Amino acid sequence: MGDLYRALADPTRRVILDELTDRDGQTLFEICTRLTMKHGIGASRQAISQHLDVLEEAGLVRTERSGRYKFHYFDTTPLREIAERWPLPRKERKP
Repeated sequence: MGDLYRALADPTRRVILDELTDRDGQTLFEICTRLTMKHGIGASRQAISQHLDVLEEAGLVRTERSGRYKFHYFDTTPLREIAERWPLPRKERKP
C-alpha cells in the first residue's frame, strides 16, 4: 500500500488521474497534450511516462496495447481498499 500513497502524493500524478477520470483510455500523447493545454503542465513526455509508470506500479493505472498505441485506464480498485481499511464511523455515514 506504500506505493499507492507515494503515487498519490505527487500533484502531477493526481492531475493525470483527474484527466483519466474525465476521459479514460488515453495515449501518452493525449495525456501530455491535455496536461499542457488544460493545466499548464509543461513536463516532457519522458517525465509523464515516468509518472504513469509509478501510477501503474501502484495499481491505479492499467494499460492496453492496440497496434502501436498504448492506452491508459484509471483503475480505482486500490482506492476502494483504503475505504475498506478505514470506514467512516456509523454516526458520520449518510443514510
